[in-house]
Amino acid sequence: MAERTDLFADIVLPLALPNLFTYRIPQSMSGSVVPGMRVVVQFGKSKLYAAVVWKVHENAPQYAAKYIEHILDPEPVVTEKQLELWEWMSAYYLCTRGEILIAALPSGLRLTSETRILLNPGHIESREGLSDEEFVVLEALDVRQTLTLEELSAILDRKTVYPLVKELIAKGFIRVHEELQERYRPKFENFIRLADAFNHEDKLREAFDELEKRAFRQLEVLMTFIRLSDRYAQPKEFVKRTQLLEAAKDSSGGALRGLITRGILEQHEIEVSRLLRAESEGRTILLSDEQQQALQEIRTQFESLDVVLLHGVTSSGKTEVYIRLIAEQLEQHKQVLYLLPEIALTTQLIVRLQKHFGEKVFVYHSKYSEQERVEVWQHVRKGGPVVVIGARSSLFLPFEKPGLIIVDEEHDSSYKQHEPAPRYNARETAIWLARLHGAKVLLGSATPSVETYFLAKQGRYGFALLTGRFGGTELPHIEVVDTKELARKKLMQSHFSPQLVEGIQQTLDRGEQVILFQNRRGFAPSIECQSCGHVPHCIRCDVSLTYHKVSDQLRCHYCGWTTPPPKQCEACGDTDLRMRGFGTEKIEEELALIFPTARIARMDLDTTRGKNSLHQLVADFENRKIDMLVGTQMVTKGLDFGHVALVGILHADQLLNFPDFRAWERSFQLMAQVAGRAGRRSKQGRVIIQTFNTRHPVIEQVVAHDYIGLYQQQIAERQEFSYPPFHRLIRLTLKCKDEHLLITAAQHLADQLRAYFGGRVLGPEFPAVGRIRDEYLKNIMLKIEREANSVKVKQIIANELLNMRAHPDYKKVRVVADVDPV
Repeated sequence: MAERTDLFADIVLPLALPNLFTYRIPQSMSGSVVPGMRVVVQFGKSKLYAAVVWKVHENAPQYAAKYIEHILDPEPVVTEKQLELWEWMSAYYLCTRGEILIAALPSGLRLTSETRILLNPGHIESREGLSDEEFVVLEALDVRQTLTLEELSAILDRKTVYPLVKELIAKGFIRVHEELQERYRPKFENFIRLADAFNHEDKLREAFDELEKRAFRQLEVLMTFIRLSDRYAQPKEFVKRTQLLEAAKDSSGGALRGLITRGILEQHEIEVSRLLRAESEGRTILLSDEQQQALQEIRTQFESLDVVLLHGVTSSGKTEVYIRLIAEQLEQHKQVLYLLPEIALTTQLIVRLQKHFGEKVFVYHSKYSEQERVEVWQHVRKGGPVVVIGARSSLFLPFEKPGLIIVDEEHDSSYKQHEPAPRYNARETAIWLARLHGAKVLLGSATPSVETYFLAKQGRYGFALLTGRFGGTELPHIEVVDTKELARKKLMQSHFSPQLVEGIQQTLDRGEQVILFQNRRGFAPSIECQSCGHVPHCIRCDVSLTYHKVSDQLRCHYCGWTTPPPKQCEACGDTDLRMRGFGTEKIEEELALIFPTARIARMDLDTTRGKNSLHQLVADFENRKIDMLVGTQMVTKGLDFGHVALVGILHADQLLNFPDFRAWERSFQLMAQVAGRAGRRSKQGRVIIQTFNTRHPVIEQVVAHDYIGLYQQQIAERQEFSYPPFHRLIRLTLKCKDEHLLITAAQHLADQLRAYFGGRVLGPEFPAVGRIRDEYLKNIMLKIEREANSVKVKQIIANELLNMRAHPDYKKVRVVADVDPV
């Protein structure tokens, strides 16, 4: 008799644990548990979690291993390649695999452990002597059998019910168990089909004759069904019940029920997709000579390199080149991932790609419901040729045969995840994902990041160029307006120069559209007392509050705390309070006063929170239902509108004076990108930049469309001061509610790191905003040479962070690691 071998599984729990946890595989599950599969395990005394199997082996841990409770899926939901990607991300970005699991799996595939209470069937004591609340609980359980603690709180109208539950458990009346709930539920709809008995001409004719005599309304419904189902071509085709009732004008459903009762029609509940699908129009793209040359250059570069940068000016037709490359991959039955930095950009792109690829196009981002995201996950997992359009989270989809990853607007800082962990950069992660699958990566931008352009110049990435706009349209004419001088002469009209007001009026008179860019949302950045200069601050963060007029509230843009605007100064009591600065909300209001007949809309975080609000806003502007669009960075990124003749940048200095080594690069990118929204069809557009410093080098480079000049200036400075791409940055942020403990802990960690890295450790220093959500912050920055062994460097840092967590004096201090911060 063969000796029994005990099997164990290393499990990734949806928790920020440094190590994997090992569980014993029951004999009944032997051979069924494989890496990537979801299983239910108990962690702690009673909590159940849906976790992912990392590895199966025969090595027993040093602790008593618990058994796996259940297997959730017949096959893995996470592929081996995904697990490899998770492992790389965990090591590179100094985060746990549990944090990656939480970010990677759509919430519909994560189970929640929900505490439920139920009556103890073995308890026979009388209920006399119980309190009123205890008696209410038992009566409710008599009716509903089980209750969650949340439901119990609602019934008793009490915030905390734990003491009451604990008392009833002690008396033996109830018991508690943890029940895992699957969050994803397939969607079912009712469909109607013709019964098999009536699938013959003679039988159906008999039904017609009988209904004509006895139930003419049912006859109409039956004839409508046959027309909709195209019965003669596809005898057993189903028709959606709601569609049939609407077409037959049978609002009550009575006639349909009659046909089902007679056995002529049958009703079936069928699982359907929640995803909106579209048919391909079979369009053929005609490329210009320059586009064709760039396409051929990309193909040639891909023969020897895995990554190619396509540097094309705004409106040069990069998307048409992408579409050609996508078509080639689909013909080879490969999958394509099309990454975009903002959800806003998917709105227009979906329509364009669906015209070419129809039902092969899928969309994946946070505005989709968890049910829709699970369905996309399942479609991609099948391995068929698909095009996925998505934001950075779509990198975690279970691709089986990816051939190409397109990272559009590759320079955009939105590709970087900030909170919570994993704090990854989607551009770098896409390159690693492609490497795992042997796929290619195409980076596209009109204003590439300095790091990417440097790697292309070094020959590590391929390079293709589009220098002209598609159709021969000239790049927009850019004017610079000196608002400092205009303000001195009192010629400014609120926040608008005479040139901008005149330009807007002329544009509106021609029936064309305007975009105005102001990189701050809200009505006013702050309210200031005119007597003592006091500015209201957030009670939880070291930052001034922004006034939002629509809600009539002061709001913190860091923690979300709100309060009504004060009637008098909190410091001196004076009532002379004035607003300082301006945001998109104020711009929108003042434009309405200057141009009362214009249709004005605003695109920022406040106006695009709903699932379809952004889509509707873009569609309305595209269909010319809006004359002027005021927005933050969202209006700068890749949107393609054919009738925008004028773009206004209201306060360029706000971008240029930000305290960051990337400030000038980002300023150029934002201004060049928003300028590129003007004149994208046949007529040259116009851009007006309002600034206090008309001679600023970046302003001059934007006017001249001189990206190369910006790059040369930036690369020289970065080499001199040891910034990327010559050095890698790792920022460690320490957080604690005790400021003095934070200072001590930060200095201790910095000293420990200096023992290894010496002068490459900078800080600790308080950041510009030194307190957020009642926690004080201190930063330590490491500058590591690019040629240094990054694996060894990060192992040293990881060990020191582990030592910090284990140090008895610093238990209350949290450390957040951010690799390659942007």
